[in-house]
Amino acid sequence: MPYSSKNSTPHSIKPLKYLSFKFPGFGRKYLSAISILAIFSLCYISSFPAVILHPWHIDAVSTAARNELDTNISHILFGISGSAKTWRRRRHYSDLWWRRNCTRGFVWLDEAPQGAPEKWPETSPPYKISGDTARFKYTCWYGSRSAVRIARIVKESFDLGLGDVRWFVMGDDDTVFFTHNLVSVLRKYDHRQMYYIGGISESVEQDVVHSYTMGYGGGGFAFSRPLAAALVRILDRCIDRYAAFYGSDQKIGACISEIGVPLTKEVGFHQMDIRGNPFGLLSAHPLAPLVSLHHLDYLQPLFRDTNRVASIKKLMTPYEFDPSRLLQHSFCYDLTRNWSISISWGYNLQLYPFILSAQDLSTPLQTFLTWSWRKGPFTFNTRLMSLNPCERPLEFRFHGIDEVEGGFTSTSYTRDQSEFRRKCDKLNYKAAYLLKAFNVTAGLLHPQYWNKAPSRECCQIMSGSPRENDVVGVKIRGCNQWESISIP
Repeated sequence: MPYSSKNSTPHSIKPLKYLSFKFPGFGRKYLSAISILAIFSLCYISSFPAVILHPWHIDAVSTAARNELDTNISHILFGISGSAKTWRRRRHYSDLWWRRNCTRGFVWLDEAPQGAPEKWPETSPPYKISGDTARFKYTCWYGSRSAVRIARIVKESFDLGLGDVRWFVMGDDDTVFFTHNLVSVLRKYDHRQMYYIGGISESVEQDVVHSYTMGYGGGGFAFSRPLAAALVRILDRCIDRYAAFYGSDQKIGACISEIGVPLTKEVGFHQMDIRGNPFGLLSAHPLAPLVSLHHLDYLQPLFRDTNRVASIKKLMTPYEFDPSRLLQHSFCYDLTRNWSISISWGYNLQLYPFILSAQDLSTPLQTFLTWSWRKGPFTFNTRLMSLNPCERPLEFRFHGIDEVEGGFTSTSYTRDQSEFRRKCDKLNYKAAYLLKAFNVTAGLLHPQYWNKAPSRECCQIMSGSPRENDVVGVKIRGCNQWESISIP
């Protein structure tokens, strides 16, 4: 049900329930409700969505053959760094993405938590206690010795000897992983080779102090099993060699450099070394699947009307319907009204009541500062967020999503009327202020999309609502041959 200004109640988000449907472009292949129920039994929807959310994936080869060929969530072992003191207030982040009997791994703590194991939440990853690290050197005067313990998590995870592990993924207890997209990223790489995959800091100051060539631990990074095997052989001696290094990720990065393996950068891993409002960064997400978010306690909530944990829960709603598309950025023009429209799918829609170049639309608004509360620089370009209300976009926030029908979703974005205390008196803005919502339709984004050379999808204005002119329809679609997002 699209948004209607006559009924502003949020959409009722229902579980996926299909009797039969077909996916355009993938032949006349139908999936029965019985098949869907069988797939659901494999794993919770957001943790095994390569099978659940994209049933056409099953058509190519048998399930057994896919298990042999393709990496899935069961091939990943998570090593989450935490402490008994921080876990109580941070565990809610891990609970958002962890799925019991589906995701594999442990939270590694410095000591047994109070009341454990009897009171350990079933919704959280199981925990293990890290080994004693008193024998290791640590000489960084402004850091914490916990960096040594955390650096050894990969070794302690490897030494468990768990079978069928292709990838070891490290993260913090305040890291939120989007596991379907993590699987999509890791599938691109041969797990039998030595790979070190992750992202760097957004703030140049942090990259200068620590490194441009290491995976930052809060955003998470992944080792293939062969690299993990090589790393654990030298890790303990290597930790002592880099005793002056501040963080566990910096120590690990230095040790991997001794093996000769470079960091393979994936921009969907987000360290979030920024302060303030992440709106600008997430509204112009790079062309890559969203893999992780970190440092959420140091940022304003992703949605203004929620707290930090609830805002991630809200973001998880569209993710569970179409994980590959979450935060994917599209923009287009309505030349009849001189509008520029920018969509961050599942997050927000921005309306500029004037024409803005594609270069500007694809550049994040700077609504944030560096990790050290400076204006910059960052490892990506930004543009000024003007204080002039006649130069700012109108923001429409994610409101709800409808069930998939025929391989499509319909998301709605509504405007908060209290967004600006000062309003622009120009005619183009006065007309835009009358709008209450946008309804955006889009086809499910196939997981194989990320295995090809990706390009930004196109969008087009369909019309205003047939019964009212305060709701506008937009369609996101694949671009036609030779089509470009150009201003005539």
